[in-house]
Amino acid sequence: MDLASRYKGVVGLVFGDNPSSNEDSYIQRLLDRISNGTLPDDRRNAIVELQSVVAESNAAQLAFGASGFPVIVGILKDQRDDVEMVRGALETLLGALTPIDHARAQKTEAHAALMNSDLLSREAENITLLLSLLEEEDFYVRYYTLQILTALLMNSQNRLQEAILTTPRGITRLMDMLMDREVIRNEALLLLTHLTREAEEIQKIVVFEGAFEKIFSIIKEEGGSDGDVVVQDCLELLNNLLRSSSSNQILLRETMGFEPIISVLKLRGITYKFTQQKTVNLLSALETINMLIMGGADTDPGKDSNKLANRTVLVQKKLLDYLLMLGVESQWAPVAVRCMTFKCIGDLVDGHPKNRDILASKVLGEDRQVEPALNSILRIILQTSSIQEFVAADYVFKTFCEKNREGQTMLASTLIPQPHPTTRDPLEDDVNMSFGSMLLRGICSGETDGDLETCCRAASILSHVLKDNIQCKEKALKIVLESHVPSMGTPETLFQRIVRYLAVASSMKRKDKSSTMGKLYIQQIILKLLVTWTVDCPAAVQCFIDSRHHLTYLLELVANPAATVCTRGLASILLGECVIYNKSNENGKDAFAVVDAVSQKIGLTTYFSKLEEMQSSFLFSSSEAPREGHKPLTRTATPSEAEIEDADTAKAMDKGNEDHPMLISLFDPSFTGLVKSLEGKIRERIVDVYSRPKSEVAVVPADLEQRSGENEKAYINRLKAFIEKQCSEIQNLLARNAALAEDLASSGRNEESQGSVQRSSTVMEKVQMESIRRELQEASQRLETVKAEKAKLESEASDYKNMAAKLESDLKGLSDAYNSLEQANYHLEKEVKSLKGGEDPMEFPDIEAIKEEVRKEAQKESEDELNDLLVCLGQEESKVEKLTAKLMELGVDVDKLLEDIGDESEAQGESDEEEDDDH
Repeated sequence: MDLASRYKGVVGLVFGDNPSSNEDSYIQRLLDRISNGTLPDDRRNAIVELQSVVAESNAAQLAFGASGFPVIVGILKDQRDDVEMVRGALETLLGALTPIDHARAQKTEAHAALMNSDLLSREAENITLLLSLLEEEDFYVRYYTLQILTALLMNSQNRLQEAILTTPRGITRLMDMLMDREVIRNEALLLLTHLTREAEEIQKIVVFEGAFEKIFSIIKEEGGSDGDVVVQDCLELLNNLLRSSSSNQILLRETMGFEPIISVLKLRGITYKFTQQKTVNLLSALETINMLIMGGADTDPGKDSNKLANRTVLVQKKLLDYLLMLGVESQWAPVAVRCMTFKCIGDLVDGHPKNRDILASKVLGEDRQVEPALNSILRIILQTSSIQEFVAADYVFKTFCEKNREGQTMLASTLIPQPHPTTRDPLEDDVNMSFGSMLLRGICSGETDGDLETCCRAASILSHVLKDNIQCKEKALKIVLESHVPSMGTPETLFQRIVRYLAVASSMKRKDKSSTMGKLYIQQIILKLLVTWTVDCPAAVQCFIDSRHHLTYLLELVANPAATVCTRGLASILLGECVIYNKSNENGKDAFAVVDAVSQKIGLTTYFSKLEEMQSSFLFSSSEAPREGHKPLTRTATPSEAEIEDADTAKAMDKGNEDHPMLISLFDPSFTGLVKSLEGKIRERIVDVYSRPKSEVAVVPADLEQRSGENEKAYINRLKAFIEKQCSEIQNLLARNAALAEDLASSGRNEESQGSVQRSSTVMEKVQMESIRRELQEASQRLETVKAEKAKLESEASDYKNMAAKLESDLKGLSDAYNSLEQANYHLEKEVKSLKGGEDPMEFPDIEAIKEEVRKEAQKESEDELNDLLVCLGQEESKVEKLTAKLMELGVDVDKLLEDIGDESEAQGESDEEEDDDH
């Protein structure tokens, strides 16, 4: 009995070797009767008694685990023909593996069921033996076997999964149980659901064995969403197979298709009756739909293509109609179902232009009471009492408008103000009202009832319509709203009304803190709209700064210590947008005026610290981390009926702090990313504006040159004016630097925490470093200009030097020619004299006249060349004088330069003379 000794050794090691009580000896006697008894009835009675005592006592379970497993396993191996003994053995095993949770169980007692599960699953042969029992004809044998396998799976999951995978036809036998009698089918369904939660290999085998056909067959047989908990188990098993596997989703799409799962969403019977189980079934089916829409796991390389194909097929199979019926038209559906439905609609149209167009074309209602589906969803947003339902429906418009310029333009084209209603409820079910008119009515509703909740929701939808669409932004700027009481106010633009509501929300909070603690998010949602509206839209910025009160209020909001961190941060971003997108040249409204106002009223250091505080807030830091996925619905995690009726209680929603569910959902990574990119641009632009004077003078080297036709006096006066202007700029910069230093000192005194001081110092260092960097850049540019000018002048001086050498050479040539003429003349005279002294006098021409004529001609040519040379020298001397003056202005020592040139000329002359002497 090696197996028995092993079991005794393990249990003895944990619990000790001494007999614990009379129950131990009683268990031993029963096991002895079972294994060594001669009468069949006595053996059967003994196993019935053993099963009873093991099911009721923790100590009996421990005693059985020490020595009972070999006996029971032996019965299952060798006595298959005795069905009663096999049943008794299986019931005993099940009792030994089932925890006892009654009041008598002591907390200090060991977990006997867990230990017994570990002992039994250590041998893979035991799992193989149990799986072989599933082929027995007896109903109870199969039933108890499935229950034992489920108990082992709860306590020793990995071992059971490995054993089933290594057993031939192990999964096949379990799948066959799905076609068995109802009780066995349900047990097999639970076992397969637990097996497939994380085991990818088992999932593939289960799908290969025809799991999809069997699951949908059971769902149809049980009545779809109106069925009992078995439908929930089937959908949970289906979700396990589809959750992270694109290949399984493709197989389902190309074999059975998506019609079976879509049909589960079809409401049958009494549409307003939603039991707790029906609600859970619908939520599970919607979870399956959402998995198909997502396309598989993020790490799957084929996720994107599968996602696109799934979304296309789902819409082709009329899924949108079922979702709209369930989420929009069925007002009796629980909030959790409607929220999940809106999420599926949003995911279905996200990044899919064709699905967006189909959603935009959908109409709801019957006969004359029909309206576009988007209008109905907007009506729910403005009227629902559930904040979670608003967030879910808002997600539909967010995904519909994202990178959908045509859809945004279509919605914006309906923004036409309607006369104020005479009834008390401005949002009554008027199906003839356009989308834009309903949206504007919602924005203006705060004017009548003093509650800005509806206005806040409408503002969120408007931000989606305007996002990244300059045409829609400019069109919305032209909308003029009439006052609710015409005699009490003048018409104002939609933009001005939104800004006014921002101030109204602050005043309402101050008046009654108790009633508005849960609505601190209103200011932040309105600020989100204004930030989105003014991005890349100078016209919106101009509209904002046209009223001096807007800028004043915004400065007060940034400095308001009672406002939340994100409220102050978003107000700072809006102020920064008034700088970077400000194209105004009007004094008092340009970017310089805004920066000066910020510097005087708040201080740049304090202003920048508001941006840093917002970046470190929970709302913005949580958007960087991946959001936790939706927790799968399981039988153990089924929500209660109260939770299903309203998923967001007042206590959970009305926190009034930064982790409000509405803000976490609406301040998505897209918007927080936009804010972070704007922060960098704002810092750079404000530092640039503040560190430079308004009337900036460009230092162009051409301005330093004397203009043609400009006399010396005018040239000197212009240079003096230029220098005075530069001095004025320097004084302005010094004043600004002094203001920055004072701001730094005051902020250092007022900051309470060392972290804030360090952030302020960092900001000031950035400002100073930026200024120094610009000054160095300008100085290097001026130095390069001077170097280039000096090189040019040196090149011209070298050219003039070469020209003078050439002229000197030409003059020397003329002198040599004249000397040669004199020598020729001398020889001629000598020859004439010799001829005159001859014996035979002859008539000779007048030699003197010829000589005189030649001399005059040579002298004339020489004078002409000298005159030309003098003219050239005069011109070059004038150029040299101008160059000398300019070199002196640039700080070059002209005398030294000329001495160097003279030295070079003398050296060259001496070398020439030495060469002549050598010759």
